[in-house]
Amino acid sequence: MKIENVVASTSLGQEIDLDKIMASLDGAEYNPKQFPGLVYRLKEPKTATLLFRSGKIVCTGGKSYTEVEAAITQVAKDLEKADIKITIKPKIEVQNIVASSDLGQEINLNTVAITLGLEKVEYEPEQFPGLVYRLDDPKVVVLLFGSGKMVCTGAKIPEDVTRAVEKIAAELRDASLMA
Repeated sequence: MKIENVVASTSLGQEIDLDKIMASLDGAEYNPKQFPGLVYRLKEPKTATLLFRSGKIVCTGGKSYTEVEAAITQVAKDLEKADIKITIKPKIEVQNIVASSDLGQEINLNTVAITLGLEKVEYEPEQFPGLVYRLDDPKVVVLLFGSGKMVCTGAKIPEDVTRAVEKIAAELRDASLMA
């Protein structure tokens, strides 16, 4: 399993002046006619942070919670340098983890779709080459490809991704669809 992206949000607990931030921070992009948030990219850790006038912040691109935390801490420091006083320690909440994995062998998606049941599976190869499998526990969505590669989305903690991959692999082995 490899975490590809962690999306997290927080709030500064106050309104912020996006025009002032735009003028103060190198690399900030703000075009309110196109999008209401300011985009601020960091090179290290390589992330993009969306800042909204309400003080809400969304950070994307981190490969771990630690990277997201480092990015939001850096953004807060940069805002202080831009003369934006931050009065609270932002509470970071993970919204989504996207991870990839590989079962290590090719699988027949038509057989998988029939075996796993149509109530949890969507498979329309004419529209999309992957099988969409919705799990209830953990509550995630897994895209499964004929190559055996998988993409898991919707997890809030890395353990949910691990559990989902193990659960699918076990179901495929139990149905004799995988060695």
